[in-house]
Amino acid sequence: MSIPATQMRPGMIIKFKDDLHLVFSVEHRTPGNLRAFIQAKLRNIRTGAMFVERFRSPDPIDRVVVDEVKMEFLYNDGDDYYFMDMETFEQTHLKRETLGDAVDYLLPNLTIAVSFHDSKAVGIELPGVVEMTVVETEPGIKSATASSVTKPAKLETGLVVQVPPFINEGEKIRVDTAEGAYMSRA
Repeated sequence: MSIPATQMRPGMIIKFKDDLHLVFSVEHRTPGNLRAFIQAKLRNIRTGAMFVERFRSPDPIDRVVVDEVKMEFLYNDGDDYYFMDMETFEQTHLKRETLGDAVDYLLPNLTIAVSFHDSKAVGIELPGVVEMTVVETEPGIKSATASSVTKPAKLETGLVVQVPPFINEGEKIRVDTAEGAYMSRA
């Protein structure tokens, strides 16, 4: 299945140069007056080698169709992340090094699709949007309205995103998992 490079997400499995790769992280770059590109950190599933590759926005990416099982994220114990099949209640775990930046969006009880290839868990498919709680940010400004001014906010998983000045600690916000960007209040 072919998708444009702009639809790559952390945790996805793609076929690149005749090998399966896990998308570790994705960054959309627009350098000055040059064409935008997508910079992706990939891990070769067979060899474990990590490397950075650049794709043009319209480049077709060969997304590998793997068996996806709806699972619930339970918890992490150090670098081990545990998931449970919601039908069979079987548990599986993935290492932090396999999940990459996707760990920044994993909250207990979050339902995600875990990708299996040759009956081995190899990655996850994050939902497009995750609701998270702001745990640390500068106090909000009452008179602030939405503008281009932003401030950093630390979320419950440790992820830091830029938010508008009216967002306060304890508030739930919606975060785009592709860009790692604030979308709205939840």
